[in-house]
Amino acid sequence: MTMPDTVLLVEDEADLLETMAYNFEREGFAVRTAATGAGGLEAARKEPLPAVILLDLMLPDRPGTEVCRMLRQDPVTREIPIVMVTAKGHEIDRIVGFELGADDYVAKPFSVRELLLRVRAVLRRARSGMAPSDARRIEFGQLAVDLAGHRVWVAGEEVQLTALEFRLLETFLSRRGRVQTREMLLQEVWGSDITVTIRTVDTHVKRLRGKLGAAGDYVETLRGVGYRFRDRADE
Repeated sequence: MTMPDTVLLVEDEADLLETMAYNFEREGFAVRTAATGAGGLEAARKEPLPAVILLDLMLPDRPGTEVCRMLRQDPVTREIPIVMVTAKGHEIDRIVGFELGADDYVAKPFSVRELLLRVRAVLRRARSGMAPSDARRIEFGQLAVDLAGHRVWVAGEEVQLTALEFRLLETFLSRRGRVQTREMLLQEVWGSDITVTIRTVDTHVKRLRGKLGAAGDYVETLRGVGYRFRDRADE
């Protein structure tokens, strides 16, 4: 029997910690929790090692940035993906987090569903064997995507996508030139959310195209089948 992935939640807000733990357990994760930086460091080293760590920046005993730095310096924990979870939303905080080795950054308040999607995306990248520098940026015609930073530019101008829209774009990019049925996208992007319908897929693809502007043409509709992201930008 396959053991479930363990997620370590380092968060001092008791209500939020309980909510995150409940939702990750419902999605099939084994959950380990800590309310302090020291507790998080100790929990991160326990076997089985966490598959991913969600780390708050504002902890009562020490900054989350210091915890992140210590995790990256420890040979036991340095390869574990880290997602920063914090109320801080300033650009400098995100930059510092990435410089210290964080794999992603989620600002409060956030949707639990979007947080789960982010975590699954980080786990996929980690298991693909891509180093952060390899996984961080994709350029395709007018489109540039920072996968680790969840940022998108079209013709040099940054475009604001929701986490779910970003996940949809990431899925298209990872399967360029291949047909994606609505059912495939539903399973990959929305997973076990049974409240989502096929029509929801079409709605989100339309919104994504609209936000991407000229680069939205890279997503082609195959009538009666689904969608395909172009294999070449100059087609």
